[in-house]
This record gives sequence, structure tokens and C-alpha cells, in this order.
Amino acid sequence: MTSTPEGPPAQLPGRPPVVDMATWQATRDELLRREKAHTHEGDAIAAARRRLPMVEFDGTVEVVGPDGPVPFLDLFQGRQELVLYKHMWYHGAPPQGQCEGCTTTAWHLKDAVYLNARGVSFAVVTTGRWDEVAAFVEFMGYTQPWYSVHDVDEPVGGSMGYLASYLRDGDRTFLTYSTTGRGTERANSSMGLLDMTPYGRGEAWEDKPEGWPEGNEPCWYWRTDEQGSATWGPTSRPVPQWTRPGATPVRTLGRHGPHH
Repeated sequence: MTSTPEGPPAQLPGRPPVVDMATWQATRDELLRREKAHTHEGDAIAAARRRLPMVEFDGTVEVVGPDGPVPFLDLFQGRQELVLYKHMWYHGAPPQGQCEGCTTTAWHLKDAVYLNARGVSFAVVTTGRWDEVAAFVEFMGYTQPWYSVHDVDEPVGGSMGYLASYLRDGDRTFLTYSTTGRGTERANSSMGLLDMTPYGRGEAWEDKPEGWPEGNEPCWYWRTDEQGSATWGPTSRPVPQWTRPGATPVRTLGRHGPHH
């Protein structure tokens, strides 16, 4: 469950200056020029990304899904292109102990209809063993395909916390692109929306005007307790989990073994 604030809002610790509409529009237009330049640079980077070389690998390597072991080629679902999210995993941990960062990304990628319409398939892979993964996927209510890549090497398995894209040419498979860290933010629409608000993400690294609310550590709001208060302690779950049926209060993250 999550909670909403009660009672009148407290006086804001900092806020933008109040101006007339004409003044606001002039300053907005000035920022728009910078935003357009940023968009054009992003287009140029995307063009360079399309010109990257690629790496061929064995597409018959097996991953494990709900129907047992299948060749990686099956993840393309007959399409030429594939985007994967590589979800980190804590072995033996219950849902609340799994990676909060990967949860934010996977939660924003629950539907791939627009990718499919463009001829691109989508799937999630993780290093967890399939029996654990299947229970997690059922709890989260995910409908996109998930697979275990336990003991599978790069570029299908290996390091997690990545977005990666692949190309198929018949039975030949190629890795074309991969990104991690803040590179995965493009899949998280909430990040972009928060960047549009006056107080942003509320993180300490952000450049804020004098008097603005002090920021917290990065990603501080990705976990909350049952009251909706941000915490990364043993009573916390990744935020989307509180919306799931049967998400009860917790006292432990139940983490055993390394984070992959």
C-alpha cells in the first residue's frame, strides 16, 4: 500500500519567483532553445549509435523460460530486432529483497506493443534460477517474457542492470548496443517527468537554487515502507510492489548470496 499526504501543505522551503505571463513566456522560450539543441544533439548521438559495429554470437545458446530451455533465437519471436532488459537478482531473496533499481525499469517496460508494431521484440533476462524468477514474475504481474540466464555468458547473460539491443539475420545473432547506469533512464518515463518539476528528483547531486529543499541520496524514493515513507531498511519494498495483491508488511529483505 502507499499513502497520500494529509492536511494542508506545509510552507514551501523554496519556490520559483512569481512573474507575469509575458515574463514567464520569454524565459520559457529562452530555455526552449537549449532544449531543442539538446534534442538535436540526441538525434546526432542516435545516428552515431546506428553506425556502431556489432558482435556476432551463438544464438543457439539456451536460456530458461516457462516452457523450459529454449534457444536465445526464440526471444526474437520471429522479428529481426530485440531489446533486452537484464535484471539484477539476489539469489534466494523474496520479492521485497530484489533489486529496486531494476524494478523501476522493468515496471516501466510492462507493455511492448509499440515496439512490436515497429518489428522489435522485448524480453527480460536475469541470473536468478527459473523457479525463483517464475514466482517473482507471477507476484509482480508481469506479462512480458522473462528468462533465466543463470550460468550463461555474455552477451546474453553476464553483467546485469543493462539495456541491450540485438539484431537477427536468419539464424545469425548480433549484439548491437548496450548501456547501464543512467543510460537505462530512457526506459523510465517517471525520471523524465520528475526532471520537469520544480523540485526535480529530490536528489543531492542536482543543481538547485538557494533555499530549495535539500536533496537526499540518489534513488532514495525507490523503496518505501507500508506507510509510503521512503526507506531502504528491512521493512521496505520496491515502490511498485505495494500495489500488488498480497503485498504484506515485511521485516527482512531476505537477501542471501551475491547481487548479480
